[in-house]
Amino acid sequence: MSIIAQIKEKAKADKKYILLPEGTEERTVQAAEIITKQGIAKVALLGNESEIKDVAAKFNVDLSGVDIIDPVKSADFEGYVEKFYEMRKAKGVTPEQADKMMHDTLFFAAMMIKEGKADGMVAGAINTTGNTLRPGLQIIKMAKGISVVSSCFIMELPNKSYGDDGIMLFGDCAVNPNPTAEQLAAIAVSTAQTGKALCGIDPRVAMLSFSTKGSAKHEFVDKVSNATKMVHELAPDLMVDGELQADAALVEKVGQLKSPGSPVAGKANILIFPDLQAGNIGYKLVQRLAGAEAIGPICQGFAKPINDLSRGCSIEDIVSVVAITAVQAQTIA
Repeated sequence: MSIIAQIKEKAKADKKYILLPEGTEERTVQAAEIITKQGIAKVALLGNESEIKDVAAKFNVDLSGVDIIDPVKSADFEGYVEKFYEMRKAKGVTPEQADKMMHDTLFFAAMMIKEGKADGMVAGAINTTGNTLRPGLQIIKMAKGISVVSSCFIMELPNKSYGDDGIMLFGDCAVNPNPTAEQLAAIAVSTAQTGKALCGIDPRVAMLSFSTKGSAKHEFVDKVSNATKMVHELAPDLMVDGELQADAALVEKVGQLKSPGSPVAGKANILIFPDLQAGNIGYKLVQRLAGAEAIGPICQGFAKPINDLSRGCSIEDIVSVVAITAVQAQTIA
């Protein structure tokens, strides 16, 4: 069974309520039917009800069991306007601006999640990453102890001698161009949590660099070394080692030579890249040259899960990302 199939089965075992703020978007409406019929999650389409039903009729979609929520007609609308105003007035938001923001289904969905009315949200089919994540940053905020929103990819490798039977996680490959040591530590902790939640792995985290244990001297190396120390402080029970070169992280003979006795070196199933250039290049090289399935980017670090779709996503992509979001929600108190 593929890893995404396993994730869907996990989602079905403890069904969560996931919001789809782009409720009038054609692929999203079609995905809502599939998600509901497969029992992956309880979903709600947000937007104008008649427009949503028109799209459903156009594609012969059965919306039985799918909630439709029009923010303007919701009994919670005025309360959310007031709460958002109180939350953001110190940032200069006026009551009129708060009212306008709650007309935006992305912001209304984030308020629903903040107020415990839903477990997570998925958008991005017709919105930029910035538009999709902004409501989360302003309303839902960060998980405890996490300073930054980041991303990771689940890499399913045909060569199963790496990672856990071919399953690895790479972070951050899509969000933070040049993370600080503190942010790099938060990315490592978040990616470990994602790996455990979605893939059921026992995380072994390698903090990657072009140096292993001081073999090279440079400020780039210092950043990774300092980040590793911070990970130990943030998550004392997490198996993490760094800084490690990629071969030391992946090949046991090399790892034990360069970092003797390390529980991670040569056995890593999570790779944390020092910056976005390295991460993005790294996952694409493995995807193309090793024939790996790259699942993501998966957003992480929010107090409640929000995931961003590619604007070129397929209906099946939306179904898969909703399953991922649902399983993330299962592990968040």
